[in-house]
Amino acid sequence: MLNAKLLAKWNLESMHAKQMRKWGWRFSLVLALPLIVNAGPLDEAIDMQVQTDVAAQKSQENIDNLADETTEMLAEYRDVLRQTQSLRAYNDQLDNLVDSQKAELDSIRQQLKNIETTQRDIVPLMLKMIEVLEQFVSLDVPFLQEERTNRIVALKTMMGRADVSLSEKYRRIMEAYQVETQYGRTIEAYQAELTQEDDERTVDFLRIGRVSLYYLTLDGLQAGIWNQQTQQWQSLPSSQLQAIADGLKVARKQLPPDLLVLPVNTTGGEQ
Repeated sequence: MLNAKLLAKWNLESMHAKQMRKWGWRFSLVLALPLIVNAGPLDEAIDMQVQTDVAAQKSQENIDNLADETTEMLAEYRDVLRQTQSLRAYNDQLDNLVDSQKAELDSIRQQLKNIETTQRDIVPLMLKMIEVLEQFVSLDVPFLQEERTNRIVALKTMMGRADVSLSEKYRRIMEAYQVETQYGRTIEAYQAELTQEDDERTVDFLRIGRVSLYYLTLDGLQAGIWNQQTQQWQSLPSSQLQAIADGLKVARKQLPPDLLVLPVNTTGGEQ
């Protein structure tokens, strides 16, 4: 009895469900009908929106690209600006250097002109200096005559040489003057030939600055002194021989420096 009731209830619910599905399908069809009718304009709107989005995306990409290019161009501009400022400063420095070099060049040109004038003036002066030196040696006490004469001959020869610069010529002339100056502050002993009345012999000479010039024969038996007033040699007495010999040893550093008592010529020629 109970099973019959359950079976009847299930059949009733099945029929009710079928009717509901039938009416539900019809209701859904009624609701979807306007959408189907309006499907054309909706697709067009969607397509338009899609196209708008695509265009907007492309526009954004273009904007991004332009922004990147603008950033790069700005960086390049700043770099070029820095380089321009650096080049401007460098050019200013070069301008200063060029101005300085122009001034130096003008100075050098002026110096060259002065050198030309100086050369014209100094060559006659140097020739005159050699001439004066030659006269001085010829009138001086006759010591180291060969050496001093050869020095003057060398100076004259040098003045005619084109391979010797003007400055070198002047230096050698001044050097010769310095050597002559040193003679007046030193003592010296040397051997040379002495000519007297056609008699030539080797003797020891003793020079005391430019004050006195003595000779002593190699055997030590004869001595003499140069008389600048008479331009002749004068014989010394035998009592002066030891003094001359000692003076020679001091000049040759064979004896320590000591007080030397030597004869000298007075204005009247007396000793």
